[in-house]
Amino acid sequence: MSRCLRLWCCLLGLLGLAARGRALELDELFAFGEDAGDQQLPPGSDSTAELALSHPLGLFRETFHTAYINTNGFVAVAKPPPEGEYLGKMPSGFKMIAALMGDLDNSDGEGTVHFRQDSSPGVLRRAAEHIRKAFPRDEGVEPRGVLVVTWENMAARGASGPEAKRNTFQLVVASMASSCSAILLYPRDGLQFLSTPAGQDSKLLEAGFNEGLVSGWFRNKQGTYFRTTTDEETSLREKTNSAKNGVWVYEIGASPFFIGITPGMVADSEDEVETEPPVTVYPHPDQTGLRYADPNPVRPGPPHLHPQRPHIVVVEEDEDLDVNVFAYNLETCAHNRQKCSAFADCRDYSDGYCCHCRPGYYGNGKECVAEGKPQRMNGKVNGRVFVGNSRSPVELRNNDLHSYVVANDGRAYVAISSIPDGVGPSLQPLSSLGGVMGWAFALEQPGYHNGFSLIGGVFSRQAEVTFQPGNERLTIKQQFEGIDEHDHLVVNTELEGRLPHVALGSSVQIHPYKEIYLYGPNLITSSSNREYTVTTPEGSVQNRSFQWRQTITFQGCPHEDASRAAPSTQQLSVDQIFVMFDDGNHLIRYAMSNKIGVPEQNPCFTGHHGCDISAVCRPGDGQQFSCECTAGFTGDGRQCQDVDECQDPVQVCGLNAVCTNHPGTFRCECSTGFVFASDGKTCIEERRPVDHCQRQTHDCDRPDRAECLYSGGSAYVCSCRPGFVGDGRTCQDVDECEQGGCHRDAFCSNTQGSYSCQCRPGFHGDGFHCRPISSEREKTLCERRRESAQAAASSGDGLFSLFRPRPAVGRYTPQCDEHGAFVPLQCHAGAGQCWCVDADGEEIPDTRSGPGGAPLCIDRSVAPAPVGPTPRPDVRPVAPGANLLFAQSGKIEGVPLNGRGMETGDAKPVLHVPDQVVIAVAYDCVDKMVYWTDISRPSISRARLTGGDVVTLVSEGSPEGIAIDHVARLMFWTDSMRDTVEVSKLDGSQRRVLFDTDLVNPRPIVTDPAYGIYWADWNRDGPKIEMSNMDGTDRSILVQDELGLPNGLTFDPNSQELCWADAGTRKVECMDPHRRLRRVVVEGIQYPFAVVSFGGSLYYTDWRRDAVVAVDRRSGSETEEFLPHKRSRLYGITTTTTQCPQAYNYCSDNGGCSHLCLPRPGGFSCRCPDATDPRCVEGRP
Repeated sequence: MSRCLRLWCCLLGLLGLAARGRALELDELFAFGEDAGDQQLPPGSDSTAELALSHPLGLFRETFHTAYINTNGFVAVAKPPPEGEYLGKMPSGFKMIAALMGDLDNSDGEGTVHFRQDSSPGVLRRAAEHIRKAFPRDEGVEPRGVLVVTWENMAARGASGPEAKRNTFQLVVASMASSCSAILLYPRDGLQFLSTPAGQDSKLLEAGFNEGLVSGWFRNKQGTYFRTTTDEETSLREKTNSAKNGVWVYEIGASPFFIGITPGMVADSEDEVETEPPVTVYPHPDQTGLRYADPNPVRPGPPHLHPQRPHIVVVEEDEDLDVNVFAYNLETCAHNRQKCSAFADCRDYSDGYCCHCRPGYYGNGKECVAEGKPQRMNGKVNGRVFVGNSRSPVELRNNDLHSYVVANDGRAYVAISSIPDGVGPSLQPLSSLGGVMGWAFALEQPGYHNGFSLIGGVFSRQAEVTFQPGNERLTIKQQFEGIDEHDHLVVNTELEGRLPHVALGSSVQIHPYKEIYLYGPNLITSSSNREYTVTTPEGSVQNRSFQWRQTITFQGCPHEDASRAAPSTQQLSVDQIFVMFDDGNHLIRYAMSNKIGVPEQNPCFTGHHGCDISAVCRPGDGQQFSCECTAGFTGDGRQCQDVDECQDPVQVCGLNAVCTNHPGTFRCECSTGFVFASDGKTCIEERRPVDHCQRQTHDCDRPDRAECLYSGGSAYVCSCRPGFVGDGRTCQDVDECEQGGCHRDAFCSNTQGSYSCQCRPGFHGDGFHCRPISSEREKTLCERRRESAQAAASSGDGLFSLFRPRPAVGRYTPQCDEHGAFVPLQCHAGAGQCWCVDADGEEIPDTRSGPGGAPLCIDRSVAPAPVGPTPRPDVRPVAPGANLLFAQSGKIEGVPLNGRGMETGDAKPVLHVPDQVVIAVAYDCVDKMVYWTDISRPSISRARLTGGDVVTLVSEGSPEGIAIDHVARLMFWTDSMRDTVEVSKLDGSQRRVLFDTDLVNPRPIVTDPAYGIYWADWNRDGPKIEMSNMDGTDRSILVQDELGLPNGLTFDPNSQELCWADAGTRKVECMDPHRRLRRVVVEGIQYPFAVVSFGGSLYYTDWRRDAVVAVDRRSGSETEEFLPHKRSRLYGITTTTTQCPQAYNYCSDNGGCSHLCLPRPGGFSCRCPDATDPRCVEGRP
């Protein structure tokens, strides 16, 4: 069972109830000593032994294969520093399990530290028994191996001899298939002292779990310190969380959210006497302002062990409230079937129709979601909030709200970004701000239904909050707008009123609560009293409460016999609540566990099952249950894989449509020239003015002779291409040889649309300029410099000067290729340095590396020009539907995509630019144009994929990465010579530098029209990925740890993930930039350059393989490889789509700006180009 994913108890720091019972005896410890096969730690006061683990140890969010056992009562997963850096100074900067840590000593030979790894059946069975006692509802507790560490007769440092007090205790770490547990054993007679010396003072022994330093947004921060002892309570032998005094059990495995420590929670002793075991949790405190919580905080027990009647407050209905806000009209399903969900059936009734979700789905029929499928919510938060006695409100303007719900166990996570410090701490008590997602997708108990099951995702919610004792009042208004095209529930939130002040650095603990929901026609009301505790940075504790009243209105079906049977009142139970204001990232986070109805003990209803996150739990008799993959996934329920519905695209999407697979679902898009019919599914021919040029239904001459120019409506003009004459419908070749275009010492050969020149025998040149052939060809600049360096090295060498020059040791000599051009990577062997050069051999700034390293250099030389004039760029239209476009030196090639992968057999060159080195490519889905950067001239150019001339837009600097905002009609790029991030109109006009500081080697850049831009800097001394709004505001570092050479970036609008390919770490990774959740997709790849996302796959170009490689986004497995006919380095990659991704920003119509309209979340900025224009007006509306 995947218990490491259960996060809640660790978030709350509640151990629940323990029991007073018979104490643990010394002889009840796990066997230890030489007879048990133990190794012994060398005697001393700070000895450490490194142990390679046969079974990995999971601690917090990570997995480790090495453990370090230390004299001072702990096991670390990294080599610990000297004891003076952590004793008495917890939390420390490294990860550890502190069994009972202090300044311990066994130098006198009386004490011993024993340790071993053990997989014998008896030991594994005993470890499993301890875990089951602590977590009796868990199944599948099958340890594969254990680490047993015993500290026997350890004395405090400075104490020795027969009178010295000594401690004996034990740590057992059990590793299972997908989780790890720690068992701590403190025998009754084993603890004789509770403190050790620390300088002039003494410090109490400590037990707990320390996360160490974790990566923050701007810097590393101190992670969680889950301390199981307090400054006033170390009687671990007299208490328990696993039914036997002196035995403590914790789940410690890695988890994707928040904190990963779960203490045992169920009492099962003979005496059944309640105790409060000591626990203090410090979730990610700021490293510079760390404060401990009160040693005796208020700790409410788990709700299932402390039954209580919920507070019910009568809600007086407003007489003016019109709750009958919707009624189905007198229509039939025949005309309204499209209003139902694709996963619903429509039924006719005497006075109308209703929609009903099919089996395997739930909702109100107009919106249905798959059972067990995780749900997401996105939205904005606005409003004016006063804090404390302040007379000035804090303004919230379009702050992003994101929520995630694990539907099969009722866990909900909420994050709101860009929260000012002045209001962030005071928002912590308002977990219900996003907790409505918990109610909407709460874990259903038998006979009860959560909010989405009853009313779907379109409703209005208004809540009134009254705080005590200050009587502050706050109004929350939320409008839920249903599920968008990305399967995300959309909500807009408004806040108005006053909050009681909570000081920055304070922690808030919200007590579990129960809330009664009253259901009526199109109306739901609820109310409750909620209690919470505020612990200030100084350690004082304040108990507070507030009264919560809310009203939910929705549009329902009026047929009672058609509605899902649900009680008129239902109880929502909310526990395991975690709240935190992250002042470093300006994020407010909420997390909670939600159940609707009377709690049952079957694992499906408690959430303690091992089903996959994409599976639904089916209850059986008693404690029996089964796991079933949700719609769109396949597997045994414990592990579920995505189903590729697009294997038969015609059957799934119909004719004239393109099917694209996505995790758990798929998407149909109509092919070019077709649109969806009124049913939203069938693709029919577009009935509007036709662009015959784009559809290639014109009567112009062949594409290599004539060009079709669209002139509006259904009209077009035919024009002969250069080298041909005629009316465009019939074009004849022009014989350029009759015009004398070649040199007098050259032959002229006419070709269709062009001609070529070749020097006569005895002459050499390009045909336009011919010179007599000499006995030796003219040396290139590189060869002349190389010869000069060699000559200088050999001068004065006497006899050696008669022979071929050779470089002196320590002297730099230029390296030339077979054509005499500078090799792009130049190295000085004597100095141990390498650097990049341009075509003239000049060093490119900021590329020099030290010994053992080499920079990433791009070959800026172009292929030798053909004999005769350079032919015009040849643009060939791409195939209908989606395509991959990738750059390969002097051309851009296209590969069609069919929804499942690449149609490599139909790959063909799309654009030939033989005199250029194309680095990055981008696509404008509106005008069907491809944009690219060329590093040989350098420049930015574009061409229409339907045919046309190449147009140069920017011709200065050294552009590398390029990105297009198809909504605001903007072009963004990075410049590796100027070290800038820049923006302009799509035609290159109104150019403006956004950033020119803190950049060394900027390369890839991508846009998210709704939120901003992302770019990477592969500076070897400090690689990073940054983000900002498109107007240059709110610049911040998104990723800076564990990066090497982040060459490629891509943003997927469907999953809202930013992914990058790193040639240094040899990984492809993805991150949710809103929740800062980072994951590795694939590792061990060779040398990626660029990456793009499409459907369920990531496609990247690889320099070592000279290939385009496809990787499954979910499994990380390589699915296919495409090797172009010409084997050479591949550079940028992008996709073309039949329809633009749905997105919105405030600059779709230029926002009324005189020049540049640059969007930002919730608004836009009018900006002027860098070139002075007196007519330009700047401002932020």
